[in-house]
Amino acid sequence: MDFAIIAAGEGSRLVKEGISTPKPLINIHGLPLIERLIRIFLRCGASSISVIVNEEMKDVQDFLKSFQLPVPFHLHIKSTPSSMHSFYELSRYLQSDRFCLTTVDPIFREEEFFGYINEFQQSDEIDGLMAVTDYVDDESPLYVLTDSALRIIDFPAQAPILPQGRPIYVSGGIYCLKRTVIQLLENAIAEGISRMRNYQRRLVTEGLSLKAYQFSTIIDVDHASDIAKAESLLS
Repeated sequence: MDFAIIAAGEGSRLVKEGISTPKPLINIHGLPLIERLIRIFLRCGASSISVIVNEEMKDVQDFLKSFQLPVPFHLHIKSTPSSMHSFYELSRYLQSDRFCLTTVDPIFREEEFFGYINEFQQSDEIDGLMAVTDYVDDESPLYVLTDSALRIIDFPAQAPILPQGRPIYVSGGIYCLKRTVIQLLENAIAEGISRMRNYQRRLVTEGLSLKAYQFSTIIDVDHASDIAKAESLLS
């Protein structure tokens, strides 16, 4: 199973708050964000690992070029307008039938990630398994609407109104997908679709089978205050 990391963003909110370290190199619990993900992927038995970074991130490029990994490692350097375009750039390296794609900044409990990967590898009837959480701490979350069996029905623009007791899920920025989704990605790029969330909505409208997998907490390191939250989660 291939693994890939989107690390091509600018981390502008962190910069505005005085964090000069490039986001992929921010230390959480003693490891840079990007190294933590790579180590976790290797423990999951990754057959390859691919990373995209933007052209300005020289420190991140140098850091990754120094890596010696026991599996094929692809470093793709290109500035892109969105995470969906970054996914498109990485898709050339995703040759296995199944792959896991993640942004660089989600912090989660490692044991939950292992359970997530294991469930996806054993699920033959679905095209994708999306990481979700009911922990909402984002200015612009992507809401995920599911049925009682956690099949994804929609990615609504606003928080759905649900019966009392039903959790409201948001995307965790972690996607396990089969290669069947790549053609739809290429179509979306050709049609000018410009955001990852709109591509995910396309997957649903095209009838692909997607399920949600609940993590207790996923913290995106977007703000300086998120660093302390992430440290606390992993402590």
